[in-house]
Amino acid sequence: MGKRLLQPLQAGPMTLKNRIMFPPLTTGYEERDGSIGARSLGFYERLAKGGAAYIVIGDVAPVRTASPTPMLYDDSQIPAFQKLAEALHAYDSRLALQIFHPEYDVPGVGRLIMGAGMARKAAADAKAAGNEEEFQKQTEQAEKMTKDAYAKLRHEMQHFADEVSTEQLAQIRESIAQCAARAQKAGVDAIEVHGDRLLGSMCSKMINHRTDEYGGSLENRTRYALEVVAAIKEAAPALAVEYKLPLITVNQDGSLRGKGGLEEEEVIAFAKLLEKAGVDMIQAAQANHTGNMGDTIPPMGDVPYNWTLPVAKRVKEAVSIPVATVGRVVTVEAGEQILENGEADVIGYGRSLLTDPDIAVKTAAGECIRECLNCNKGCVDAIQNRRYISCVLNAENGDETTISIKPADTVKKIAVAGAGIAGLEAARVAAKRGHQVTVFEKEDKIGGQIHLAAVPPRKSEILRAVTYYEKILPQLNVEIRLHTEPQAEELNRFDAVIAAVGAHNMELPVPAENSHIVSSWDILKGTEAEGTCAVLGGGLVGTETAEYLAAKGHKVIIIEMMDKIAAGESATVMPLITKDFEAHGVEQHVNTKVKEIRDNVIYAVNTKDNTEIIIHADTIVNALGSKKNVFDTKGITVPVTCVGDCSGERTADIAAAVRSGYHAANEI
Repeated sequence: MGKRLLQPLQAGPMTLKNRIMFPPLTTGYEERDGSIGARSLGFYERLAKGGAAYIVIGDVAPVRTASPTPMLYDDSQIPAFQKLAEALHAYDSRLALQIFHPEYDVPGVGRLIMGAGMARKAAADAKAAGNEEEFQKQTEQAEKMTKDAYAKLRHEMQHFADEVSTEQLAQIRESIAQCAARAQKAGVDAIEVHGDRLLGSMCSKMINHRTDEYGGSLENRTRYALEVVAAIKEAAPALAVEYKLPLITVNQDGSLRGKGGLEEEEVIAFAKLLEKAGVDMIQAAQANHTGNMGDTIPPMGDVPYNWTLPVAKRVKEAVSIPVATVGRVVTVEAGEQILENGEADVIGYGRSLLTDPDIAVKTAAGECIRECLNCNKGCVDAIQNRRYISCVLNAENGDETTISIKPADTVKKIAVAGAGIAGLEAARVAAKRGHQVTVFEKEDKIGGQIHLAAVPPRKSEILRAVTYYEKILPQLNVEIRLHTEPQAEELNRFDAVIAAVGAHNMELPVPAENSHIVSSWDILKGTEAEGTCAVLGGGLVGTETAEYLAAKGHKVIIIEMMDKIAAGESATVMPLITKDFEAHGVEQHVNTKVKEIRDNVIYAVNTKDNTEIIIHADTIVNALGSKKNVFDTKGITVPVTCVGDCSGERTADIAAAVRSGYHAANEI
């Protein structure tokens, strides 16, 4: 597999060595001023080293903005982008900058935010000088300006397309053109026009209600986007121009997905206009402007694989220039099939390249590739919460310059006790370093709690995490002994032990008698529930167990001490859970503390108003969390390192488990 993925492609003046693209993702790796620093450089250089032919830097602002994105609005920023281009060219990878302008008055919002910052500084100075009156005055001013800035931002995200003046549009067009000219000076290979955001709003009949030359007909609504393309081509004639074409797709229930773009028939017509305007490549991508990143980067189980492909295929049929497709193309095999069918020319592997940056070189070598789970936990959540982007399965994201697997100075025999995700990652890294590794697992298969996590609705894709280790560990000559709990005598034959013995469902901390109580773990393992089910604990496990029981037809009640359920869940997944709970009539009691359980009756109290709550249930499910298993070191004379759930006071999520296993094995 992978032969078509590795074929070169010509896109205007730009030659791509293969068909693998890293599409624009906001990373958060840039410096505070938007420049490309060591962290960004290391991340993108690692993608190039892994063989990606076309790497697009997302959301490059052509103006100074308060948003934490890359920026190229001044000539002084050119050298940093030049250094990035040279780093990627060393691996024969091509660099594109996705130039975007937000759908709001950037200078206006910026002045308010800057004014608020100045007022906060003045308040701090006044406090230090003991001037309480001035401190209060400046604090109130800072709060007002901050509130005004966000009010303006929220308003304009919805109405800027209607309210922006032709003079402002001309200024924005010029700033984009100047940014493209700087990119050309920096040695960048292409400009990707961000067809979403401002341009998508202008194109959208849902958002654009103008009555001038930029509103009404498709010709008028796309006029500004085509003017931007023309300005870029004039300012940077040596660069290829790619256009991110935002598709408003149709959900399975018939509703429209996305607002800031074009519906299918208009997309096809606009694609033809873009080719006529001299665009060298089109990326057919999901439109957004709904406030939920799950619309453009959907989590596992929400939409089918390659869900935008039917529209991308029609775009491909309508134009003669290359077309890239993105959106839940998880595997090399899927990308290969798309290319073989002639449905697209380039495959965007966004989240997948976070998971494994070596897709291209591993495809060429026929090696095993670690595949994305589409969980959105490390990547999309980070983007929405202004944190560094990462993948839960990849311990190196964002730290490529400082973290890598180090060859072992001395080959050792390593025992790994436990084949959950932390133990499996420890085994992989230790074996990659050159150690001889044996994994002991008391169950009949590897993967630990991943098998439980895969049971609830929409969660089966998480099993890809286990499938990877099932493939890679034998290739690394790791010995796996199932149905085995190693004793001290056996472990002492090794040079070091990594303990990854996991956790167990926590015992009930309240009095309980004469009641049908089962653990969430047992439910997810297949224990049958009866009648109405009360789930104690509305964390991730409790919420997913509740979904599972509701899907099986049970009346479900969730009881949670905190003020909301699933507090740690992905923001893109939570709307799906909410919709599911509403459909199944799942009852929720938050701010609720259980006091005791007798005769299948739960006696609880609302911690907000101290009202008594009595809940009757046929099955009571203990989902109050997990507690680490303690690894018995008695009689073991070799060094022991604990990883994953059993390594700390708090049990680990999948990201923490992977990282603890990676780092422990990398230090032996």
